[in-house]
Amino acid sequence: MDVDAFVLAHQDTWTRLEQLVKRRRRLSGPEVDELVELYQRVSTHLSMVRSASSDSVLAGRLSSLVARARAAVTGAHAPMWHEFARFWTVSFPVVAYRAWRWWLATAVAFFAVATVIGIWVGGSPEVQSALSTPQEIDHLINHDFASYYSENPAGSFALRVWVNNSWVAAQCIGFAILLGIPIPWVIFQNAANLGVVGGLMIHAGKADVLFGLLVPHGLLELTAVFLAGAVGMRLGWTVISPGDRPRGQALAEQGRAVVAAAVGLAGVLLVSGLIEALVTPSPLPTFIRIGIGVAAEAGFLAYVVHFGRKASRAGETGDVADAPDMVPTG
Repeated sequence: MDVDAFVLAHQDTWTRLEQLVKRRRRLSGPEVDELVELYQRVSTHLSMVRSASSDSVLAGRLSSLVARARAAVTGAHAPMWHEFARFWTVSFPVVAYRAWRWWLATAVAFFAVATVIGIWVGGSPEVQSALSTPQEIDHLINHDFASYYSENPAGSFALRVWVNNSWVAAQCIGFAILLGIPIPWVIFQNAANLGVVGGLMIHAGKADVLFGLLVPHGLLELTAVFLAGAVGMRLGWTVISPGDRPRGQALAEQGRAVVAAAVGLAGVLLVSGLIEALVTPSPLPTFIRIGIGVAAEAGFLAYVVHFGRKASRAGETGDVADAPDMVPTG
């Protein structure tokens, strides 16, 4: 099978079926008949692709379209638990997985900036004196940094941390409407803050305090911020380079996928906030606290790779408009 010719011949049919599926609640009588006819036609196309082609991407795309069309034709409203499960096993992880290159690049740039600034601050008394007075720096190193995590009740502290971190992530995603241009500046500011504090703490011989308090929650927290920045910048890049799709369609699809990322990241940051409030200031040995943070990070990455790769191979994109609100009744 000549896949390119096949796609060119039937692309309009698939696009029309997708439009009808998305408008399934507002279809007229003739449009319902058209939906049924196109569903049958595209089902045939899927069978042809599966039998005569090894293109798994095209097969996954048509399989998803046929499944949603079948649900629209013969289904009933999906229960809330089904939509909830689909979000956490498909919509959110596939967005994170498909953005892994942007995600990794953001992380590398962040730590590079933080390291350079940390070395600069820690090795230059002139820079330190320009930042603050010796008394204020001493108070930060020996009191403020550690007391930040324990001076408030755990419940209120967790809420405050969650709101603050969610705000950072929301900025990254919200700035996508400006082609993602301000996002590097938001990431840079956070990297610079970490570099300054890290440089001062390590220079004062407090590296154990620094990493003992930051690592438990910081791994997952920073990962969420990196992901938020990644999907926001990726949305901006979609406007510049939409690929083989019309720019408006590509922007709409990626924009709806970003919605899935925003909701999912709120949950990830909630977990990070709970770790920061309950584990970071706890009397547990440092290696246990760090172990909990590493386990949380490893669990999240494994979750994204497992479910994200599976959904990506099935042709999912994380576009919330693709999520079926109907399930087959058999």
